[in-house]
Amino acid sequence: MFVSYAPGYFVDIGDAHVFPMRKFPLVYERLLAERILTPEEVVAPTPAREEDILLAHTRDYWTRLTTGRLTPREVRRLGLPWSEALVLRARLAAQGTLNAARHALAEGVAGNLAGGTHHAFPDHGEGFCVLNDIAVAVRVLQCAGDVGRVALIDCDVHQGNANAVIFAGESDVFTFSMHGKNNYPLRKPPSSLDIELPDGMPDRPYLDVLREAVSHVLQTFRPDLVFYLAGVDPYQHDRFGRLALSLEGLMRRDEWVLRACRRAGIPVTITLSGGYARDRMDTVTAHCNTYRAAREVFG
Repeated sequence: MFVSYAPGYFVDIGDAHVFPMRKFPLVYERLLAERILTPEEVVAPTPAREEDILLAHTRDYWTRLTTGRLTPREVRRLGLPWSEALVLRARLAAQGTLNAARHALAEGVAGNLAGGTHHAFPDHGEGFCVLNDIAVAVRVLQCAGDVGRVALIDCDVHQGNANAVIFAGESDVFTFSMHGKNNYPLRKPPSSLDIELPDGMPDRPYLDVLREAVSHVLQTFRPDLVFYLAGVDPYQHDRFGRLALSLEGLMRRDEWVLRACRRAGIPVTITLSGGYARDRMDTVTAHCNTYRAAREVFG
């Protein structure tokens, strides 16, 4: 199982920051230590090319981002301190998702130990999302003629607002977001299918809703490739989640989504997306469980 990871996925923004940047190397190290992945299965991406990024983002935003000319308001909206290392990290993660998508098309499943930055719009970043890795990957694959129909199965607790906007009206891209009704973002532009969940929803009803929705997406849309945004912020002890899934429930969610894709013969690309547990190691465990589930389902 091919997985993208680079040391540049970590940028020092200070341990006091609410974004758990240290989770990226911690997930990588545990996956290797527990032999869920082997070193040979982990391949470091190079930075995404400018011409590929410009398929999903405006030149104005890209130029100001790379030259450090974002306004203070834009930086606040982004939620991360600007640095050259942050821009490099976003480029690495975007290429990591593109590489994983290509390997998924060839082998059935692949992943990126970052990515799922579904709040990055063409002309700005927000919600800790600098560049939209999935939009870049979809556009590159479309231009190359490598995919026809693509589905985004977004189980992050926050609605994928930027993906909803970027792919609005495109009949060959299906955006499905299952998220907290009362959570960020305040304004939720319509996806192809949105399912809004009440605060405090636990494992069983969550999984019942998920199974019906994912079955509907796969059976009616029949994509050539799925991007699975496996955010672990529906966790009951997440700082921002407001749902009540257990670690076991999250892993069952991952197993079901991945098994449904495999049974349908649809390649799937996994991205980490969000996770902000009060105990950082719970976030690490939940992300590792996603890949544990992938290993279980795909062997």
